[in-house]
Amino acid sequence: MLLTPGPTPVPEFVRKAMADITIHHRTPEFEAIFKETRELLLELFDMPEAVMLASSGTGAMEACVTNLTHKKALTVNSGKFGERFGKICAAFDIDYTEIKNEWNTPVDVNAVIETIKNDSDIDAVFIQICESAGGLRHPVEEIAKAVKEINKDIMIVADGITAIGVEKVDTTNLDAVITGSQKALMLPPGLSMIGLSNAAVEKINAQPKGYYLNLSAEIKKQGQNTTAYTAATTLIIGLGAILSKIKEGGFENLYAKTALRAKSTREALIAIGCEVYPQTPANAMTTIFTENAPAIRKILKTKYNVNIAGGQDHIKTSIFRINHMGLVEDFEAAWAVNAVELAMDELGLRAFDGTANKVFAQSMFKGN
Repeated sequence: MLLTPGPTPVPEFVRKAMADITIHHRTPEFEAIFKETRELLLELFDMPEAVMLASSGTGAMEACVTNLTHKKALTVNSGKFGERFGKICAAFDIDYTEIKNEWNTPVDVNAVIETIKNDSDIDAVFIQICESAGGLRHPVEEIAKAVKEINKDIMIVADGITAIGVEKVDTTNLDAVITGSQKALMLPPGLSMIGLSNAAVEKINAQPKGYYLNLSAEIKKQGQNTTAYTAATTLIIGLGAILSKIKEGGFENLYAKTALRAKSTREALIAIGCEVYPQTPANAMTTIFTENAPAIRKILKTKYNVNIAGGQDHIKTSIFRINHMGLVEDFEAAWAVNAVELAMDELGLRAFDGTANKVFAQSMFKGN
């Protein structure tokens, strides 16, 4: 049972869609598929423009940094992926300043406001919606609104790789929202997507940057239902299939079910003495802080057939993370919390009495 926060399991109907005959990317047949997929993607982002790139999410992060920073970037670092925005800036000699917090701590809105007010060179802000290194949710919408009130021309770029498809993100004040194929969209790795505002498109076209990750070129071509370079045809076909399926069931229904599963999982684990790591948990995953994380993960994988994730860097052995993204079955989440309680019993941390499963079922199905 794969319950890591990416890659997530690929549903059978998506695998079947991608297993069909190979279609050349410069044909009317593929252009029709591309058009339908693009329209669904625009609906998912709720933004006026979107592009798909044959890259991991890091490629989309790089494209946004290089194409939307003309002077200086402000990066928010509360984890491995916030840190990555700064590393991309450094790699391209782009001037940047960083607000850094511990990985369980969301950025303070006032800290962003003060940094913006004190540095008129900043023309782009880069932040994670969900910082998946610790399962943290940043107050992105509040920050974007506050920054736009100071200077509407500052670009707000949000990494939504573990947020898009998980929750409804208010994109009113966002200029670029990034996501990737292998998270809530339940595809193999290799495709990234960026939703763009009209202001972002104007800025990109005013000063195009890069070659392969030149967003101006992709915006032009993808508006014509093709790509500047070879398209990731199989992944785009899979994306069309998964977005059609999600729309059929209702985007809002998926968000509500994911939020309830996340809430129920957290309540179940808290009930057996676990400590939730982030101060503001995201619904993409449940992150538990414990020195016994490696032992619990090992027991879950070897004895109870549940594969969950640990941490990275300084919290590598201090947390475990259970995924809620995608079409996770209720019984899978229930078994995961039950397995954690069984592992804790085996480690002598708590006698097993079925509390986790009971609390999960009560929250998930009885509404309290």
